[in-house]
Parts: sequence; structure tokens; C-alpha cells
Amino acid sequence: MRKTYFTPGPAELFPTVEQHYRNAFELQLGSISHRSAQFRSIYQHTVEQLRILMDIPESNGIFFTGSATEIWERIIQNTVEHESFHLVNGSFSKKFYDFSKELNKYAHKYEKPFGEGFDYAEITVPEYAELICTTANETSSGVQMRPAEIHKLKRANKDKFVAVDMVSSAPYPDLDFNTVDTAFFSVQKSFGMPAGLGCWIANPAMLEKANRMKTHENQIGTYHSLPSLFKNFEKFETPETPNVMAIYVLGKVAEDMNKIGIETIRKETERKAKLLYNFAEKSDFLEIFVKNPEHRSQTVVVVNVVGRSAADIIKQVQADANLVIGSGYGDFKASQLRIANFAAVNIEQVEALIEAMKR
Repeated sequence: MRKTYFTPGPAELFPTVEQHYRNAFELQLGSISHRSAQFRSIYQHTVEQLRILMDIPESNGIFFTGSATEIWERIIQNTVEHESFHLVNGSFSKKFYDFSKELNKYAHKYEKPFGEGFDYAEITVPEYAELICTTANETSSGVQMRPAEIHKLKRANKDKFVAVDMVSSAPYPDLDFNTVDTAFFSVQKSFGMPAGLGCWIANPAMLEKANRMKTHENQIGTYHSLPSLFKNFEKFETPETPNVMAIYVLGKVAEDMNKIGIETIRKETERKAKLLYNFAEKSDFLEIFVKNPEHRSQTVVVVNVVGRSAADIIKQVQADANLVIGSGYGDFKASQLRIANFAAVNIEQVEALIEAMKR
């Protein structure tokens, strides 16, 4: 009997993914050249579907990397000569900050306790910061930063780049790509695919900065620098041999999502999240971790376990119903549950999970 994964990544596969991979094998896509017309057509199709799904302007480049983690490094290398600024409230936003320090940049941070979120009004950006790093959804703690707050932050800091980590929420957030400069995600979470592909969206202003930095002999990276990525992107090619099959499947999944409609996906995500939060609120052994409702993630629901063992609940739900839920992150592994609410799971599966947890 197949399991249903409510883990926050790798997560449940989108229902059509398996068939898309079968088709990819039948088309022998694992053997084609990334300089071929066939690959360029695949890349173009994926870009077109992502533009529709996430309302990405034609001027923005859409690139593929090995992971979203790689993109942290590439963004810093290509846009920061001296200083970056990071909103830190969990393990992954802190890693973005740590990467900047490791790349010998002067990294500022505004840090909040694990489980707390950010609103624009409380943020003071350092004067000389070149890049503001935000996280739309902090996977470790289940905290979201609302798109409206990110947009306000950019409008108040037009001379600085704003980067948005969408790793465990894309394509759910209604992000305005005419406002923010760059965003990125990996496919093994909300897009319901096997791991191994990162997607980076960047605007022309970032390319201009990277070119200036390169002229002034800054190290901006090699094959995955923005000048290299943009140059190849103009021909729907990549600098190196990429994960062709994953790029193909991502395009097909985005196409499937477009057939459903992004507004439908968003409404269903919110409906499922409401079911999970309402259950936790009424439960005698769970409590919602993120106290401010405005900051509660819609895609990764995090709850404290009270009077019971989190590990026992995970084992019980899997044994009784073949449903797999995630443990807490880091220091919270033993005391929390993280329940992924991605597009691959439907209302009925969420209801089944709630029933299994009641037993």
C-alpha cells in the first residue's frame, strides 16, 4: 500500500509526476544534448508555463541549478560587493545569512525568535546594504512573510535588491515579480517532484549589477554566474548539461497546475491549512506553534505536541493509515510536528490525516 507523504520536503509527489517521468523515458530525454532543438523546446515550454503560473514578466530570466541552496550562494556572489541584510527567524533564513558571511561579505541580520514573523513596519534596513534577503516561508518553523509586507519593503528600498526564498511555498504566494528582484525555489516541495532541481528567477537589474561587479574584478562565480546564465537563457540553453528530465517534468507539472488554475490552488491550500489549524486549536494534545495568525504558514503547518510523544504520533499515523508526517526541525525535533500542505495532497487526504491523528 502506497504511503501519502505530508513531509516538508522531499514531499508527496504531484499526482501526474510519475506519468510525466514515464513519458520522459519513452522520449529518451535522458540521452539528448542540452544544445539540441529538442532541449531548447523543453526549456522554453517550462519557462512559458512558469510565467503563466507565477505571473513572471517576460524580462525576467528563469534559470535552473542543482538546488535552491546553490542559489543562496549565487545571489550573494552576483549582487553583493560589500553588505547584505537578512531577516532571520529560523534555520534556513539563518543559513542564507551564514552563506554571506562565509563569502566574506559584511552580513547584517534582524533576528527574531524561532516561530515569530516579520512585518514591514518594524524593519530598519542598514544604509549600505545592497541586498535584502527575505523568506516567504520558513520551512523549519512554519512562519510565512506575507507578500504585501515584502512588496512594502522593496518599495521603501528601491535602491537595494530584494530576494525572496520561496522554497517551501512556491507557487502559492502571490508575489509581484515587477516589484521584487529575485526569487527561487526547489522542486521537491510544493511542486511535488523528486529532488535535484533549483529554479532561480532574476530581473535584468541584477544582471547589470553582476556585470559591473565583474568589470571591477569581483568574483561572481563561473558557469552559474548571472552573465553566463542570462547569455545561455537567451537561446533557451544552459551553461552546463542540466537535469533535462526534471526540467521537462517541471514544465508539465506547471502546465497541469495552470489547467487547475493558480487561484484554485491557493484557495484549496488555504482551506486545507484552515482544517489543520482548526484541528490543532481544538486538540487536547496539540497547540499551534506560530501565535500570530498573520504569520502562520499556509504550506507548512507546525504544531507543538503536549502530553504525548511526537515520535509516537508519527509512528501511529503511519502504522494506522500509511500517512507520513514530518518531525520538528533541529532542537524541536522531539516536541513538534511539521505537516506539509502542498498542492500534491487534496482535501480528502488532509481529512484522513486529521482522523488518523485523533485515534
